[in-house]
Amino acid sequence: MSTPVGYLASISIDCPDPDALVKFYCDLLGLEEVFATPDRGVVSLAGAGPMVTLMRVDDYTPPSWPGGPQHKQMHLDVAVDNLETAVAAAIAIGAVQAQVQAAPAQWRVLLDPIGHPFCLSTVRPD
Repeated sequence: MSTPVGYLASISIDCPDPDALVKFYCDLLGLEEVFATPDRGVVSLAGAGPMVTLMRVDDYTPPSWPGGPQHKQMHLDVAVDNLETAVAAAIAIGAVQAQVQAAPAQWRVLLDPIGHPFCLSTVRPD
Protein backbone atom coordinates (compact mmCIF):
# COMPACT_ATOMS: atom_id res chain seq x y z
CA MET A 1 0.00 0.00 0.00
CA SER A 2 1.30 3.45 -0.83
CA THR A 3 1.69 6.28 1.64
CA PRO A 4 -1.48 8.40 1.52
CA VAL A 5 -1.40 12.11 0.91
CA GLY A 6 -3.79 12.52 3.83
CA TYR A 7 -6.68 10.93 5.70
CA LEU A 8 -10.42 11.40 5.44
CA ALA A 9 -11.34 13.96 8.10
CA SER A 10 -14.93 14.87 7.24
CA ILE A 11 -17.85 14.18 4.97
CA SER A 12 -19.60 17.45 4.12
CA ILE A 13 -23.33 17.66 3.48
CA ASP A 14 -24.79 20.68 1.70
CA CYS A 15 -28.06 22.00 3.12
CA PRO A 16 -30.07 25.21 3.40
CA ASP A 17 -29.72 25.41 7.22
CA PRO A 18 -27.14 23.35 9.13
CA ASP A 19 -29.01 23.81 12.41
CA ALA A 20 -32.00 21.97 10.91
CA LEU A 21 -29.83 18.81 10.70
CA VAL A 22 -27.53 19.01 13.75
CA LYS A 23 -29.79 17.16 16.20
CA PHE A 24 -30.85 14.60 13.58
CA TYR A 25 -27.29 13.53 12.70
CA CYS A 26 -26.15 13.67 16.33
CA ASP A 27 -29.00 11.32 17.28
CA LEU A 28 -28.64 9.08 14.21
CA LEU A 29 -24.87 8.55 14.50
CA GLY A 30 -24.07 9.28 18.15
CA LEU A 31 -22.12 12.45 17.32
CA GLU A 32 -21.67 15.77 19.06
CA GLU A 33 -21.04 19.26 17.78
CA VAL A 34 -17.33 20.14 17.81
CA PHE A 35 -17.11 23.24 15.63
CA ALA A 36 -19.33 25.97 14.18
CA THR A 37 -18.57 29.16 12.33
CA PRO A 38 -19.91 32.30 14.04
CA ASP A 39 -22.83 32.50 11.56
CA ARG A 40 -23.46 28.71 11.91
CA GLY A 41 -23.11 28.34 8.16
CA VAL A 42 -20.73 25.42 8.84
CA VAL A 43 -21.24 23.00 11.72
CA SER A 44 -19.01 19.94 12.29
CA LEU A 45 -20.08 16.87 14.24
CA ALA A 46 -17.65 14.23 15.53
CA GLY A 47 -17.45 11.09 17.61
CA ALA A 48 -17.54 8.10 15.25
CA GLY A 49 -14.83 8.11 12.58
CA PRO A 50 -14.68 11.02 10.14
CA MET A 51 -16.61 14.15 11.07
CA VAL A 52 -19.90 15.01 9.42
CA THR A 53 -19.88 18.68 8.43
CA LEU A 54 -23.12 20.45 7.57
CA MET A 55 -22.58 23.36 5.18
CA ARG A 56 -25.06 26.08 4.25
CA VAL A 57 -25.68 26.49 0.53
CA ASP A 58 -27.96 29.41 -0.28
CA ASP A 59 -29.35 28.00 -3.54
CA TYR A 60 -29.63 24.43 -2.22
CA THR A 61 -31.92 22.07 -4.11
CA PRO A 62 -32.70 18.79 -2.32
CA PRO A 63 -32.00 15.58 -4.21
CA SER A 64 -34.85 13.46 -5.51
CA TRP A 65 -34.46 9.71 -5.16
CA PRO A 66 -34.25 7.43 -7.03
CA GLY A 67 -34.67 9.66 -10.09
CA GLY A 68 -35.76 13.14 -10.87
CA PRO A 69 -34.38 16.48 -11.86
CA GLN A 70 -31.85 16.74 -8.97
CA HIS A 71 -29.97 13.47 -8.61
CA LYS A 72 -28.19 12.64 -5.37
CA GLN A 73 -24.46 13.22 -5.39
CA MET A 74 -23.63 11.05 -2.38
CA HIS A 75 -25.27 9.33 0.56
CA LEU A 76 -24.28 7.77 3.85
CA ASP A 77 -24.54 4.03 4.54
CA VAL A 78 -25.09 3.40 8.24
CA ALA A 79 -24.33 -0.11 9.58
CA VAL A 80 -27.01 -1.51 11.91
CA ASP A 81 -27.68 -4.87 13.57
CA ASN A 82 -31.46 -4.97 13.06
CA LEU A 83 -33.13 -3.16 10.17
CA GLU A 84 -36.65 -2.95 11.64
CA THR A 85 -35.42 -1.54 14.95
CA ALA A 86 -33.06 0.91 13.24
CA VAL A 87 -35.70 2.11 10.77
CA ALA A 88 -38.14 2.76 13.61
CA ALA A 89 -35.47 4.65 15.59
CA ALA A 90 -34.49 6.78 12.57
CA ILE A 91 -38.13 7.63 11.86
CA ALA A 92 -38.61 8.59 15.52
CA ILE A 93 -35.87 11.23 15.19
CA GLY A 94 -37.18 12.71 11.94
CA ALA A 95 -36.30 10.44 9.00
CA VAL A 96 -38.82 9.32 6.41
CA GLN A 97 -38.66 5.96 4.66
CA ALA A 98 -38.26 6.37 0.88
CA GLN A 99 -41.03 4.96 -1.29
CA VAL A 100 -38.60 3.01 -3.51
CA GLN A 101 -36.67 0.21 -1.78
CA ALA A 102 -34.30 -1.79 -4.04
CA ALA A 103 -33.38 -4.55 -1.56
CA PRO A 104 -35.38 -4.07 1.66
CA ALA A 105 -34.13 -7.29 3.26
CA GLN A 106 -30.51 -6.00 3.19
CA TRP A 107 -30.86 -2.22 3.41
CA ARG A 108 -33.44 0.52 3.68
CA VAL A 109 -33.34 3.91 2.05
CA LEU A 110 -34.51 6.77 4.25
CA LEU A 111 -34.49 10.54 3.84
CA ASP A 112 -33.18 12.97 6.46
CA PRO A 113 -35.39 15.90 7.56
CA ILE A 114 -34.51 17.95 4.46
CA GLY A 115 -34.48 15.12 1.91
CA HIS A 116 -30.93 13.69 1.74
CA PRO A 117 -31.11 9.94 1.16
CA PHE A 118 -29.17 7.64 3.48
CA CYS A 119 -29.21 3.88 3.94
CA LEU A 120 -29.47 1.68 6.99
CA SER A 121 -27.82 -1.65 6.20
CA THR A 122 -26.92 -4.98 7.73
CA VAL A 123 -24.46 -5.55 4.86
CA ARG A 124 -20.89 -4.87 5.98
CA PRO A 125 -17.38 -6.22 5.41
CA ASP A 126 -16.22 -9.15 7.55
